[in-house]
Amino acid sequence: MSPTSLCVPLLLLVCCLCVESRFPTLDHLGPQASDQTQSRAVAELLRRLLGTRSSDFIVVVNRSLSNDSLDLCELRSTRNNKILATGSTGVSVASGIYNYIKYFCNCHVSWSGDQLALPRPLPRLSGVLRINTQHRFRYYQNVCTFSYSSVWWDWSRWEREIDWMALNGINLPLAFTGQEALWQEVYRALGLNQSEIEDFFSGPAFLAWNRMGNMFRFGGPLPQSWHVNQLYLQFKILERMRSLGMIPVLPAFSGNIPKGILRLYPEANVTRLGPWAHFNCSYSCSYVLDPRDPLFLQIGSLYLSQVVKQFGTDHIYNTDTFNEMTPPSSDPGYLSAVSRSVFASMTAVDPQAIWLMQGWLFFSDAAFWKPAQIQALLHGVPLGRMIVLDLFAETEPIFSYTESFYGQPFIWCMLQNFGGNSGFFGTVESMNAGPFNALKFPNSTLVGVGMTPEGIEQNPVMYELMTELAWRKEPVNLLKWVSLYALRRYGSTQESLGMAWRLLFSSVYNCTVAHYRNHNHSPLVRRPSFHLNTDRWYDPEKLFQAWKLMIEAAPSLMSKETFKYDLVDVTRQVLQVLTTYYYQDIAEAFQKQKLPELLTAGGVLVYDLLPELNRLLSSDRNFLLGTWLERARSFALDEKEAQLYDMNARNQLTLWGPSGEILDYASKEWGGLMEDYYAQRWGLFVQTLVECLDSGRPFKQDTFNQVVSQVEKGFIYNGRKYPTKPQGDTYEIARRIFLKYYPLAMKRLS
Repeated sequence: MSPTSLCVPLLLLVCCLCVESRFPTLDHLGPQASDQTQSRAVAELLRRLLGTRSSDFIVVVNRSLSNDSLDLCELRSTRNNKILATGSTGVSVASGIYNYIKYFCNCHVSWSGDQLALPRPLPRLSGVLRINTQHRFRYYQNVCTFSYSSVWWDWSRWEREIDWMALNGINLPLAFTGQEALWQEVYRALGLNQSEIEDFFSGPAFLAWNRMGNMFRFGGPLPQSWHVNQLYLQFKILERMRSLGMIPVLPAFSGNIPKGILRLYPEANVTRLGPWAHFNCSYSCSYVLDPRDPLFLQIGSLYLSQVVKQFGTDHIYNTDTFNEMTPPSSDPGYLSAVSRSVFASMTAVDPQAIWLMQGWLFFSDAAFWKPAQIQALLHGVPLGRMIVLDLFAETEPIFSYTESFYGQPFIWCMLQNFGGNSGFFGTVESMNAGPFNALKFPNSTLVGVGMTPEGIEQNPVMYELMTELAWRKEPVNLLKWVSLYALRRYGSTQESLGMAWRLLFSSVYNCTVAHYRNHNHSPLVRRPSFHLNTDRWYDPEKLFQAWKLMIEAAPSLMSKETFKYDLVDVTRQVLQVLTTYYYQDIAEAFQKQKLPELLTAGGVLVYDLLPELNRLLSSDRNFLLGTWLERARSFALDEKEAQLYDMNARNQLTLWGPSGEILDYASKEWGGLMEDYYAQRWGLFVQTLVECLDSGRPFKQDTFNQVVSQVEKGFIYNGRKYPTKPQGDTYEIARRIFLKYYPLAMKRLS
């Protein structure tokens, strides 16, 4: 079967639904760049992506192609075997071409590598391929993504990400980089001294929660070189996003203020919040200015004026009140006044302002946010002047019990990942149906779909599926879709690869457990104890079968970076499951006081499985702790700054706070981290249990925690440099692991 014939059924993805905008208040949100600028930007993107083969595509942006603000792209073959792509925006053209590259050329682009073996000549289109969307907006990123994933990115990495956004149809990205530099100028203008400002900003790896008012100071102070560097990046980020026809979302004021404001304005109506997470008031208990206080409008408009002056504007701004913080009053009148005041601080600077708000607070503090309180907050802003991100809609859709956010437009979002965790996770059935159900909801105010992961660069299949659904008129056949995903990801027609992915999609990527938070609960990445969560939402046998199929296919595919990544990732997930088995054996042996069994299970885990996992992870560039740390240190001007950034980078992955306040939340299964952090903890745990059995002493968790915390803190300050280049032969390591552990895994299931 030819590549083209495989793709004919997929022309069903062409969506012909054209509807009038229900919210004319949003009609001014659109590309600022000229059609010519957008055409050039897409042509340059293709040159970066395809090199000389980019000349096989002719790019034309013509905004008059769409008369209803809904993006579309038309592709046709020319007489000289080129593809002419004409679209209403740069993003629509880029995503239209990527659709052709995927389904007619069997190619693929992802965080974890590209497969771009374009046929020569390009497959011809017999007619016009018309691709459009019923979603005005395709949103991307979470306020946390900037700390968990992009905090250490340089321009080349940002450029790559913005290219990925355009190819995948993103037109409404969050653009939060560099905002502290502007806040510093605002605070100086208000009269704060430098020490008061430095005492407020957290370190780079924790800025997301400083911005949301959850915490301050920890990991700081921010060096002046940081501000300069981030401003430089933001200018380039915004220029590139806008050139492609995107609408960047800029930051606004939520009321979170430095303590120094109280010195300058002692009469201001300021509330000091309670502790956040497990932090004490040394780093949390933030100061929040009441939005009804006249000072709020003064500070908010002063800041937004700086934002517009320095960054320009596309008239849409994000800020979040009460994020994971309970408001001081549940009175609907108060809550309406709050949102009215926040919005007024925007319109005082930009009369066309639209407020984009994360809807996470309604889920995270559901005990407070009852219908009356939600409606009051939302109706403090005129209908159509606020867009709510239904942040966790694949699992906890808020629109379904708020009458479609009581009339405010909303975006259905897939959250997918907490903390940038490495583990496999997906809710493919819920994702596949969710956006279409939201469209059909009575009096739906849906204006888009989006992705709001706390961390990225894992589970690439989930993001490809979600971005594609924005251009579909109905749910996909998931097993057919993932079979084609395997074909284009590896450029191989081996049926076993499609079978492997179908097994994964029917198990680990199809969580249907109600209220299961997509977070890695594996004992592998948790501080050892006898109370670890060993629940799974899937049948591990299907994972093991997929692993076997990929091992068997590996010899002919190891030159493909995409396959190599997936082989590491599947093997990593298998060893994560096996760690749970050995943990259960260790716990049972200790409880039954069987020292030989404890030594056997503990010895295999500590002296073979975890070292093998570290070797495997260290063999692929995408799983290296050294890369994360090197990127962090690269921002430093001197060794003092380098040490600050290194501490930030290590702490976020592990303790998440000075004393493990959010311990292991941002866990990563990376080479180096596995060896010097996770394996050390498990080694100490097994050693402690053996000593307890030998001496007849009971195991005391509190005592163990005190000892293991020294191991954890030791990792943060060990000063060790970790490899930034892969080491070892991935296939040989994975095959060795398979030969040792596959029989054991299957025996466990029998």
